Amino acid sequence: MDEKIILDVQGLIVDFHTELGVVRAVDQVDFQLKKGKILGIAGESGCGKSVTALSIMRLLPKPVSRIVQGRALFNGRDIFKLPVSDLHHIRGKKISMIFQEPMTALNPVHGIGKQIIEIYKLHFPELSFNEMNKAAVKMLEKVGIPDPDKVIKKYPHQLSGGMRQRVIIAMSLACEPDILIADEPTTALDVTVQAQILDLIKSLQRKSGMSVILITHDLGVIAQNCDDVVVMYAGRIAEKAEVKILFQHPGHPYTKGLLTSIPSLAKKPKTILPTIRGNVPSLLDMPTGCRFASRCPLVEDICKKIIPREQRLGPNHTAACHLVDTKNFGKSDFI
Repeated sequence: MDEKIILDVQGLIVDFHTELGVVRAVDQVDFQLKKGKILGIAGESGCGKSVTALSIMRLLPKPVSRIVQGRALFNGRDIFKLPVSDLHHIRGKKISMIFQEPMTALNPVHGIGKQIIEIYKLHFPELSFNEMNKAAVKMLEKVGIPDPDKVIKKYPHQLSGGMRQRVIIAMSLACEPDILIADEPTTALDVTVQAQILDLIKSLQRKSGMSVILITHDLGVIAQNCDDVVVMYAGRIAEKAEVKILFQHPGHPYTKGLLTSIPSLAKKPKTILPTIRGNVPSLLDMPTGCRFASRCPLVEDICKKIIPREQRLGPNHTAACHLVDTKNFGKSDFI
């Protein structure tokens, strides 16, 4: 039986108007989020991951940005065409987001309790203050914060980075959303706290059955936490697949480069890690053909002239590359 698709993003194009001209930050992005699953969006900084997430939430800065084209179907309804009045009922309640930087995501002049209760005032105005307060304490307890009755009275600066991120997660899940978008949820946190936060998100996702979009540049995080993955490069999608398939049979040279650059205990000690040469092209000066052509070790003339289309490599697996051998693909593991 086919898995239900809760979010279907089709042909998303986003432009930004800058002093130097119009730049296309996201170009023809398509992906699907399955109900009850975790989708990872991976790629280098500046590849369009966060812009894609903010587009879904319709939180792109105005008037400098514009969704030029595309649809985002949430349970069949196009988010991009919804009036603002309907959007208020979806944003935060049906689709919620954990923003980057836990140090700045909370308002420093308001207490933790007030900021959580504000969510209930907006989406559940029929509740009394005492009911809202009890619900806020319960959410803090649910995300593993000790002494939630005391923490609810504190201000953000009185909490550690990990505690603040837990508060943000509590706020994001207060309305029990259908979709949670986590944009680099472990930024600026130490390694131990990062693991705790990711385990918390995964645990809450399993218990509630919500769908999650996890945005990260760390393929290790993708491997441990996600069911499906989208690899982005310079505003476009390079590859899409189920996680196990992607790590066993990467189809795009960029994905292969990312995987070979991951340190492994199986490799000979003190050997130099492979790297992807060159730099990501500027948004103001994108190449005509494949955006990875200038860095690709397999590049041919066609790559520099024509934008590659997505090639189907198997069930739920595509790669945008001219050179991938679709007939013989997957007969041997890459790693």
